[in-house]
Order: sequence, then structure tokens, then C-alpha cells
Amino acid sequence: MDYGTTSGNRTRIGCPVETAFAILDAPVLLPLPMQHYEMARFKTVKVNIDYHVEIEAHRYSMPHALVGQELDARITGHAVELPHRGQRVACHARSERRGAFTTVPEHMPAAHRAHLEWTPQRLIDWGECIGMATGAIVTRPLSANKHPEHGYRACLSLLSLAKRYGEPRVEAACTVALSIGACCYRNVRDILANKRDQVAPGAAGDWVSPDHPDVRGAGYYQ
Repeated sequence: MDYGTTSGNRTRIGCPVETAFAILDAPVLLPLPMQHYEMARFKTVKVNIDYHVEIEAHRYSMPHALVGQELDARITGHAVELPHRGQRVACHARSERRGAFTTVPEHMPAAHRAHLEWTPQRLIDWGECIGMATGAIVTRPLSANKHPEHGYRACLSLLSLAKRYGEPRVEAACTVALSIGACCYRNVRDILANKRDQVAPGAAGDWVSPDHPDVRGAGYYQ
């Protein structure tokens, strides 16, 4: 068998390099991709009750039928892709607006939402069962958003505080929040955590020295 030479433009099988390429390589070449390759990372996300997933403090809509499902989001510098069972079910332009929403109208429930048990009025009624101040604060995120469903998460987080602190304390904390104009969920949560709802009105500025053996008091210096 003639193996040819390795010099010049001949291969070890005795044919020119150009001929080998045309015979062996060219028939199996694929066309170049239409788009440039982009580095991507993946993150497991859950479709919340408002049929959005949260990525870097921005919320992207998903088909409402997937509420409660966990997905692996593919995140690039320009896009957020969301596959389900091997099929891409949503794709959004990536946004850096923290706290904002990207919502596709087709993802929204057609009639009275897929999760029929949750409606803005039901959330307001639940809040007012705790107290009028709680009901007033629950109304804020529902009326502040173009789509009331975008406020569901904040409302449910607020109302869930009653399980931990009890309804009377939540109502008292909402009363304090309304009085100081801090009406977000995190404000009410912090008021409860710091027990500011248990401070009598007008007493916040009256500091009283704690009872401690290292505190001598004024009489010590007389």
C-alpha cells in the first residue's frame, strides 16, 4: 500500500490535502449558527402564585398552568429562557429593573385566573377580618399594580405574619405602619420583629434606664 509522503501538500494516503478535505470533511460540515454563542448559567426557580418567577429581583411571567412548578431557568446576558419537560415555555428579554415585572398577556389566566380561590377581593376581605388597618395595607399592593395579581405575593406574605405573631399584633403593627406612612410588607414585618407594635403611643421618646447591677443611678454620686 502506498502511504505517500508527508511533505508538501500531500497526505499519508497519497492524495492532496484539498482532495481529502473535499472527500472526508466537507460532506459532514454543518452551517454556522445564526447567532453568536453566549455563555449561560442555570438557576432553579419556582412559579409563584402570581404566575411569575423571580430572577435577580425581577419577575418574569410563565403560563399560569405551571403555578407551583419548579424549573431550571437558562440565563444569558440578553435573555431568560424557561423550559419545562424539555420544551421552552417562556422566553423574555433580560431586565435589570429590580422589583419590576415582565408579563406576557398570553401567560395570564383567561377567565377568573387559574387559581380561582385567590382574588383581590378575597385577600382584602381576609385582611379586614384581622382589622381595618390590615385591610388597608393589603389593598395597597393590589391597587398599585397594573395587574392586581402582581401584588398577591406581598399580600400573602403580610397575612402570613398572623400565624407567627397573632392577629391582634399584626393589626397593631399595621396601625403603626399607616401612622408613619411605611405600608410595605417588610415595614410591618420589622415593626413586629422590633416589638414596636407593643409600645404605647407617645412613649417611644421616653427612655427609661434598664434595671442592671452596673447602673448606679443618680443617688450614687450624692
